[in-house]
Amino acid sequence: MSRSMLRRALMGATLCTAAFCAAAALPASAQQAYPSRTITVVVPFAAGGPTDTVTRLVAEAMSRDLGQTVVIENVGGAGGTLGAARVAQAKPDGYSLLMHHIGMGTAPTLYRRLAYDPVGGFETIGLVTEVPMTIIARKDIPAGNLRELAALVRKETTALNYANAGIGAASHLCGLLLQKAIDAPMTTVPYRGTGPAMTDLIAGTVDLMCDQTTNTTEQIRAGAVKAFAVTTPQRLPSLPDVPTTAEGGLPGMEVTIWHGLYAPKGTPEEIRKRLSRALQVALRDPALIQRFADLGTAPVARPRHRAGGAGAGHARGASRLLAG
Repeated sequence: MSRSMLRRALMGATLCTAAFCAAAALPASAQQAYPSRTITVVVPFAAGGPTDTVTRLVAEAMSRDLGQTVVIENVGGAGGTLGAARVAQAKPDGYSLLMHHIGMGTAPTLYRRLAYDPVGGFETIGLVTEVPMTIIARKDIPAGNLRELAALVRKETTALNYANAGIGAASHLCGLLLQKAIDAPMTTVPYRGTGPAMTDLIAGTVDLMCDQTTNTTEQIRAGAVKAFAVTTPQRLPSLPDVPTTAEGGLPGMEVTIWHGLYAPKGTPEEIRKRLSRALQVALRDPALIQRFADLGTAPVARPRHRAGGAGAGHARGASRLLAG
């Protein structure tokens, strides 16, 4: 090989090595466009519950904009804290996300030890919806309205049992507010989510539940459970025959439950922006808007929030109620 040929070969090798090193120094998101594979959204409750329902609707709409499949993983237990911990400890690459609700704000008060920081351990992608609650019971319970139900609970004291999705879950907090409003206790029966709790309520195994309209509307319409009130100032178009708590004699009991989408702390900004954009596209999707309306809720107008932001008043109040 001539000296000039050897010189050109060495120069070419040096350039290739420099190019390789430069590419290796780039973040993964710059080397390969995000997303390049399936995204998992953890729902920290059992399948079939209200958070699961919301997440599946949003995930389907987001997947169309992202061009990748978005799958749901249900990690129920401990009032949503097990699933939240799973995501907080996941690699911050945009492929492990969390859909959670007001429980993000109440967990620090309700649990002595958490495996994650609800505020510092996550990046907020966006607020999704605020869902009203409904007070429901097995269909053969001997009460015709909320006042009669309150009187029955006071008479039976702890003989009536109340299903929820675990300490800190929305159904648990709503049940605490209900017991305080009627000034009578009930026996609590915790589940891994209100999906399986609803199954037992329909079967008559448990007596009462307070859960989100996204889990109760269709069962109420079908007559599978008896509805006593919605926890909103006005009646819901999706359930026009169900009175408000104020109409039923409990004017101070009003609560909605926000849901937000989160990523692990340290997720790169460009990935967060891509997810946020996909979420906003999903929340403007006419099919999703209509489905939300059928379930008594709507996409939020504001795209972002902090864990202690929207709904924090309800979270703090319910936390103090449990602690005190």
